[in-house]
Amino acid sequence: MCGIVGYIGSNQAVSVLLNGLEKLEYRGYDSAGIATLTEGSLDIYKVKGRIQALKDQIDSNIEAELGIGHTRWATHGEPSEANAHPHQSQSGKFTLVHNGVIENYQEIKEEFLTGVTLKSDTDTEIIVHLIERLFSDVEDVLVAFQKAMSLLKGSYAIALIDRENPDLIYVAKNKSPLLVGLGQGFNLVASDAMATLRETDTYLEIEDKEIVLVSRDNVSIQKLDGTKVIRDSYVAEIDPSDTEKGTYDHFMLKEIDEQPIVMRKIIQQYQDKNGDIKLDKKIRKVMTKSDRIYIIAAGTSYHAGLVGKQLIENMSQVPVEVHIASEFSYNMPLLSENPLFIYISQSGETADSRSVLVQTKAMGYPSITITNVPGSTLSREADYTLPLHAGPEIAVASTKAYTAQIAVLTILAVDTAQAKGIELDFDPLKELAIVASAMESLIDQKEAFESLSKELFETTRHAFFIGRGIDYFVVQEAALKLKEISYIQAEGFAGGELKHGTIALIEQDVPVVALATQENVNLSIRGNVQEVIARGAKASIISMKGLERSTDDVVLPAVHALLTPLISVIPMQLLSYYAALHRDCDVDKPRNLAKSVTVE
Repeated sequence: MCGIVGYIGSNQAVSVLLNGLEKLEYRGYDSAGIATLTEGSLDIYKVKGRIQALKDQIDSNIEAELGIGHTRWATHGEPSEANAHPHQSQSGKFTLVHNGVIENYQEIKEEFLTGVTLKSDTDTEIIVHLIERLFSDVEDVLVAFQKAMSLLKGSYAIALIDRENPDLIYVAKNKSPLLVGLGQGFNLVASDAMATLRETDTYLEIEDKEIVLVSRDNVSIQKLDGTKVIRDSYVAEIDPSDTEKGTYDHFMLKEIDEQPIVMRKIIQQYQDKNGDIKLDKKIRKVMTKSDRIYIIAAGTSYHAGLVGKQLIENMSQVPVEVHIASEFSYNMPLLSENPLFIYISQSGETADSRSVLVQTKAMGYPSITITNVPGSTLSREADYTLPLHAGPEIAVASTKAYTAQIAVLTILAVDTAQAKGIELDFDPLKELAIVASAMESLIDQKEAFESLSKELFETTRHAFFIGRGIDYFVVQEAALKLKEISYIQAEGFAGGELKHGTIALIEQDVPVVALATQENVNLSIRGNVQEVIARGAKASIISMKGLERSTDDVVLPAVHALLTPLISVIPMQLLSYYAALHRDCDVDKPRNLAKSVTVE
């Protein structure tokens, strides 16, 4: 949530900031702004709305050697020009952008800022006024900055400029992601490497409660107490072309189409020269030692975790619990004697999950992160990481990361079973190759899915998805996809629960999509379909080859029964995409949502 870009170097600050903010718009798009500093002249541009509105306001010929920019997802205060970043101190000496949530902003306001007139409703403005207030006592910007950061409680990623010093950007971080990009004669600050890949591929990580001084030719890191930190840089292994839409109208459609490629990439990355699973032996050891696995996730990753529970329990015979991160953090259940925690997160920056990780690390329990971003916070702080190898996912609605998470969980489940000596009639790499081909055949049927989506969802305000067994987990993800990008109120239910209350909501022509991929519940779910048809529902069945009937709308290619979620979700993704498209919704940037949830 929210994105930061900073630049110090030659006269191209404006173009670097605007390009970077465009790349970060998936993190927030309620409002945006930049501040530039040239020869003592500070200029600020802010708008409510998208980056394009900001670009329309700024003269492209402006030359500036230093600047900071921000794209916002509102937490404190409504989306407005006044609440947009950057924010300034009362005298105008300091200008600041901030991601995160300051939990004690009210206390700071009451203790330090009496008499200060606030121009916004944000917690961010409190920070910049606090720095000026502390500076008035010590007359040293760095000391004031350090003191201010030590007083803040909560999460923050901050970039600050001083109107009287065009040679430095002051940077600080706690719990919110922030990187420093390294160049020749220039340096950068960004929430995500994707923002600045056009300028550099070399970065320095910033850890929590560190302060970084960024100049054109130097970067110095220190802790809040002033202790110097030496850290090696790393090269971001991201192809800049992966962050472009190419010939696609939307990132979401591009990412749906990339799923077969991702399956094959995962096979390649997790396979040794003999064709066997290649996994860190230490991961195998903690998996086999555990008496219970706790999967912690949120949103789409939570739904992938539900499928992962089925995979791990069925193959490796280890009990698994799946928990919503935001609930687990404040309501931890009784734990087993030797628990293992698996954190699933596309971005690796999910604040709710990190909160749980901090707690379980303090308790001494081992952890594995499954993420698409190996250098992310969850990846760095967990004991082990299993990368998704899915490439950048830009659309807010996750598609390829979901299927990548299930594929990696499959490999983990099989490897654990093999380590425990459990005989399986299951070659995961071969089965995933079959899945990749099945995905391709479904993706090629876009016109049919567009037609079905129009028939089901064109005029409705409500929709239901039903399934049993592993299909129940998939229909929960299907409902999430539809509601988050088309704004149709959608719910996913276990078919057997209809009679326990939900069937009261069924009325004439309400769409009900049923998933039938499991032989043992095939007749049961079809019986549930008949129940809703009898009450006027417009029903559609998506079935597996071998279980199909002539009246089914979609027949999926046959894959292993445990891997059906990898292909049954493809129609759901496409149905949702076309529902949003035909309702003129912003497919990639649905209202009120952001890609990376970096605040609790």
